[in-house]
Amino acid sequence: MTDTIAPAIVARVATELSLNPQQVQRTLALFAEGATLPFVARYRKEMTGGLDEVQLRDVRERAEYLNELEDRRTAVLKSIDEQGKLDDTLKASILSADTKQALEDLYLPFKPKRRTRAMIARERGLGPLAEGLWNGSLDDGGALAAAVGHLLPEVDGKPSEVPTVDAALQGARDILSEQVAEDALIRGWVREITRAKGVVKSSVMTGKASDESKFKDYFDYAESLGTIPSHRMLAIRRGETEGDLMWRVEAPLEEINARMAREVIGDRKASQQLTLVAADAYKRLLSPAIEVELRVELKTRADDEAITIFGRNLEQLLLSSPAGEKRVIGLDPGFRTGVKVAVVSATGALVHTDTLYLHQEDRFAGAIRMLLQRFTPELIAIGNGTASRETENLTKAAMRELDPPVGGERPQVVVVNEAGASVYSASDLARAEFPELDVSLRGAVSIARRLQDPLAELVKIDPKSIGVGQYQHDVNQSRLKQRLDDIVESCVNRVGVEVNTASAALLGYVAGIGPGLAQAIVSLRDQRGRLTSRADLKDVPRLGAKAFEQAAGFLRVRGGVHPLDSSAVHPERYALVERMAKDLKADVSSLVGNESLVDSIELTKYVSDDVGMPTLRDIVAELKKPGRDPRAAFEPPAFRDDIQKPSDLLPGMVLEGVVTNIVAFGAFVDIGVHQDGLVHVSQLADRYIKDPNDAVKVGQKVKVTVQAIDLARGRIALSMRSDGGSGTGKPQGGGERGEGGTRRDVTSNTRGPARPAPSNKPTPKPFVPTKGAVAPNGIRFK
Repeated sequence: MTDTIAPAIVARVATELSLNPQQVQRTLALFAEGATLPFVARYRKEMTGGLDEVQLRDVRERAEYLNELEDRRTAVLKSIDEQGKLDDTLKASILSADTKQALEDLYLPFKPKRRTRAMIARERGLGPLAEGLWNGSLDDGGALAAAVGHLLPEVDGKPSEVPTVDAALQGARDILSEQVAEDALIRGWVREITRAKGVVKSSVMTGKASDESKFKDYFDYAESLGTIPSHRMLAIRRGETEGDLMWRVEAPLEEINARMAREVIGDRKASQQLTLVAADAYKRLLSPAIEVELRVELKTRADDEAITIFGRNLEQLLLSSPAGEKRVIGLDPGFRTGVKVAVVSATGALVHTDTLYLHQEDRFAGAIRMLLQRFTPELIAIGNGTASRETENLTKAAMRELDPPVGGERPQVVVVNEAGASVYSASDLARAEFPELDVSLRGAVSIARRLQDPLAELVKIDPKSIGVGQYQHDVNQSRLKQRLDDIVESCVNRVGVEVNTASAALLGYVAGIGPGLAQAIVSLRDQRGRLTSRADLKDVPRLGAKAFEQAAGFLRVRGGVHPLDSSAVHPERYALVERMAKDLKADVSSLVGNESLVDSIELTKYVSDDVGMPTLRDIVAELKKPGRDPRAAFEPPAFRDDIQKPSDLLPGMVLEGVVTNIVAFGAFVDIGVHQDGLVHVSQLADRYIKDPNDAVKVGQKVKVTVQAIDLARGRIALSMRSDGGSGTGKPQGGGERGEGGTRRDVTSNTRGPARPAPSNKPTPKPFVPTKGAVAPNGIRFK
């Protein structure tokens, strides 16, 4: 397999990523053999030199790009050679092109294209006249004289195709304009100057100007092409899509035209004609082509930033703290349709459903008390949507009237982010899981289960519906899906999956498994009953040796035949652990979880050609705490009982909340009043914060100070600074100003930014969010 990996690609990837070529060679060989990224990162550290998942992904993606570049290079060389135009100089240039863009620039003159003005001019015999202008044999006067010899007579009464000297010179200039525009060097520096000094300019379409427009801030807006952030670029593009805006890339024309003239004229004699050629080549051919390229580049860059934000938020949400195997009552609140109730067992099995109504307070309270007595839940999960606090209040009131159970503790009430629950309820997966259950009740099941294990439940929902993205519906959907799938796969394998209780949706993300094998595992489990060991996985139809190798270490069999079946120790290392135990005169069962005994293992004794210290350290860590969950301990936020709606808030209040979404300009926080407040990036910390992810994570509990509330417009501004955002502490520099409010749909709105706040000025007065309006960052607040 290693022979199929070009040494040149290995060397280049290693150089670009500052890695050892052997690391790259071995990593690419593993991928070529069908190894998955999670497996390589966890169980092949010796081969990769300890590369983490991010580094491994970079190696894989860069190698894929370079392989595609080589395939394209081969196709270009073949095409030009078949045209009989491949000389040694051109071939050398093509072989040295190090990007797809540079390769396409070289291929452009030879690329099949529709009929152009230059082609027509050549057909009319004006090629020699153009050559005379270009090789310097003609000056402007000589060009006029030479043009006379290229005039064409009328044919069969048809007008002449070259009736005048001006027409002949125009045709010659058309030939040269195309030649100049297709010159790879000229095209390259025009692109670079435009990229470095160009400006994105947007303006309002005729008849669309309105003070109520969500794109108002972009009606006459300009920002450097090189610095415009993702959310602004995506907002402008959405404005264009909706017909409210038009935008363009404005290049530094004076600088480009001056250099074009110098490059084209050089020491040639026909300066007047060539000045016209330079202007025409740029205005008619180069400018629109480069603008198209840079518009695509801007979109790609904006997509990458938005996808990165979404992926990071999704990862944090998926790795939220699980409550674990506890009995839970899930409540999906609602006024008109009632509060949907689902009781699930400690393993997530549905045991009871009901519908209660908030306006029937006595019945509601009685039903809650009955559920508590009958099912003795340890937790009550309440969705954070409409009627959430009302449901919470009535539930807590009902509990207070009930005698405490033995032990004196009532179940804890936890408000759960219900984003995506309705999407799951109507999905094919939910219908297959609960075919007889009303769609509205499935949401309550999802709410209860996501408190037990957020990862296991959220993998059932399209990540785009979970509500932690920014303009996710505007970005490249295939790239978004790939990135999010990678994130979900990484999280699932980092945590590990209990094979006997996991859903097919969760099993499908285990390295080497996929949807088909996941369903086969569930089918075998249904037929045979509980799997008793990892070895039982070999009985799954179509699950071969390679799939077993990739998946086994990430699958857990609690109470399995082998003591290590519930750990992250791979079956390929069972014999090694058994040898360790034997050397300590113990059995594996007594070694697992015995930290003092594990500490006595002399690791150097077990180093071999294929097992090094990284793997040995991983094994020891797992032996000390087998099956350890990498997620933080469960600790729900404590919303104040007396703060239930925005009108209860007062400036200066210090509250506890949960970060629900992170975007480029700040973080949205649920403080238990039905709508999220915004902590602007300038209010996230006392120090300068460029990236909100440097200060907070999705799902993190935080303390915030209420800065301002606008009840009429439904916005809440919050601060996490030690001075409560009063501006008396160290000022926050940079970032955008003017954004604020509640988060509900970060993808459905568009509006422009205000100017950055200089770091040497005091903190600006907090922005007050407004219901229904669109913030300068492009976010619509509900």
